[in-house]
Amino acid sequence: MVTSVNSATIYGIEACVVTVETDISDGLPSFDMVGLLSSEVREARERVRTAIKNSGFVIPPKRITINLAPGDLRKSGTYFDLPIAVSILASIGIIPQNMIKDYMFVGELGLDGHVVRVNGVLPIVLKAMDEGMKKCFVPSGNITECSLAKGIDIIPVDNLNELVGQMVSGELNSGISVPEVAMSYGDDYYDFSNVKGQVAAKRAAEITAAGMHNMLMIGTPGSGKTMIAKCMPSIMPLLSDEERIEVAKIYSVAGLNDGGISVMRPFRSPHHTATVASLAGGGLNPNPGEFTLAHRGVLFLDELPEFSGRAIELLRQPLEDRVISISRMGGKYVFPSDFIFLGASNPCKCGYYPDRNKCKCTEYDVNKYMGKISGPIMDRIDLCVGIEPVTYEEINSNEKGESSEIIRKRVERAVCFQKERFKDTSISFNSQIDGRHIEEFCPLGKEERKVMEYAFSKLDLSVRSYNKIIKVARTIADLEEQKDIGKKHLIEAINYRSRYV
Repeated sequence: MVTSVNSATIYGIEACVVTVETDISDGLPSFDMVGLLSSEVREARERVRTAIKNSGFVIPPKRITINLAPGDLRKSGTYFDLPIAVSILASIGIIPQNMIKDYMFVGELGLDGHVVRVNGVLPIVLKAMDEGMKKCFVPSGNITECSLAKGIDIIPVDNLNELVGQMVSGELNSGISVPEVAMSYGDDYYDFSNVKGQVAAKRAAEITAAGMHNMLMIGTPGSGKTMIAKCMPSIMPLLSDEERIEVAKIYSVAGLNDGGISVMRPFRSPHHTATVASLAGGGLNPNPGEFTLAHRGVLFLDELPEFSGRAIELLRQPLEDRVISISRMGGKYVFPSDFIFLGASNPCKCGYYPDRNKCKCTEYDVNKYMGKISGPIMDRIDLCVGIEPVTYEEINSNEKGESSEIIRKRVERAVCFQKERFKDTSISFNSQIDGRHIEEFCPLGKEERKVMEYAFSKLDLSVRSYNKIIKVARTIADLEEQKDIGKKHLIEAINYRSRYV
């Protein structure tokens, strides 16, 4: 008789159901596993056999064959230790067969039988819920991240003996109630009220947050570029329930959910020595990279020209398509990468151009340094802001600037206007309007068209740049609660564009 137990594996950031089938028959003692398995899954044979023995159970000296179906899907990870053990114990009659139907099991086993946490449990739990499973047994160490899964009982498991006891008695632990994540911002919260001066940069940051645009900051060292970038999540709308699940799934697969699920948008700031694989995601079975970890949040690349050319060019696809595709021999993986891109750069190698008292770079040196950021990447950036050095008076002023809370309220009002405008579409923010819908959502009057005609010829704009100016102007109008785009909105948007054209 074949015993079947439900489990799952991770493909990209999504879970795929895997059925663990066990057959125990007479013959020479053996323990065979099939089903297109990776090395860590094959090693489960020794972990499971030893864990069962050290938990006080005896596996009969028979021929054991375990199949992980479907056979054409590559299985990797250590998710299958617990379901394999359950299927064996059910096959030899220790666990009642009726106690494993419509349940899903996932977890790694230690040699003493304790259940070890694994990455990617949240997508598996959500998949179990979609498949109509009644309960999902997960390691106790993964229980916090499962708090977002509503509609399925989550049963935490500490060790194999505990699980068998529950199965035999029929008295399963009720799922642990995990408290909702508090609305606190944490120790890494940066507030715009602590930014001295930089009124123009704050204004640009507000526009960026309201429309989910991309922004490049150019300024001398120590002028506040990094501080402004770190403040960005504090003025962005808090994650909705749907977005929290999206982000939590990614962080679950990456093994970064230990601290719980935050309502703040992610902020990722990889060092300029980061490899292409760490940014895009990589490996035989690719894991999320920095571009995906920034999904629904902010990706900040400080000292942008110092990144390798290949790393910078990687931004093309996520900035345009909001996903990143990775092809491997085993298949194609598509990771979500919808983020605000913030770049920061010095104006030259020494950092002080055009102050000739400090900067000794030639015009060639300056152009060569900024030329590391290619034209196609610059074309995908909506706003370019010059960050001026802070004056002595601004540093020593006791006057506090606007807090992030006040700015965020304006941003949220602008976002509400966008949601109302795009309610019957798949668009969420102004930055997502494609060329087909520019005329529909961003109509221009006669005078406004004249402004754009002049800008198009004077600045030699591409079609993409032209559309981005209009989309930024649409966001500026939303912040001022204006239904129509006016000349002043377009002029401000053009000013952000003309800084690097």
